[in-house]
Amino acid sequence: MKQSGGYIWVYSEVGRGATFKIHLPRVEGKLEPVEPPRRAAGRRGTETVLLVEDEAAVRSLVCGVLEGGGYKVLVARNGEDALVVSEQHKGPIHLLLTDVVMPEMGGPELADRLRPYHREMKVLYMSGYTDDAIVHHGVLASSAAFLQKPFTPAVLAQKVREVLDSA
Repeated sequence: MKQSGGYIWVYSEVGRGATFKIHLPRVEGKLEPVEPPRRAAGRRGTETVLLVEDEAAVRSLVCGVLEGGGYKVLVARNGEDALVVSEQHKGPIHLLLTDVVMPEMGGPELADRLRPYHREMKVLYMSGYTDDAIVHHGVLASSAAFLQKPFTPAVLAQKVREVLDSA
């Protein structure tokens, strides 16, 4: 709420319940309709993606989308697991798709530890925090590729392709 310039007021009484008042700033100006992202026509992936996500439901969804798009997906639950999976994998890892904030080892540290072994690897970070919050607190560089949760399968597929195709 604070990030959007608003606030929450809470009033609670034992045995009577709670009241929440949410205040958001007024939006001035005309709203423009948002066009849904376009899928790349028939473009299927062939690259290897190391997916690192500590939340099982998100990990399963992302893995399914990527495998359905033709990618080879290596799956890890956390940073330590990702290091083991990476070491056991013979061949290149084209993309590290990792949550930014995870217990014990976050995405940026993991990327730093993997990069000496996979110099051509690109990195796409994902988080439930906004990119402004992540960058503002110094967790990620402003130039880092970022995907905010929640996202649709189409947005995920488009962003993965965009990062893989970037120079």
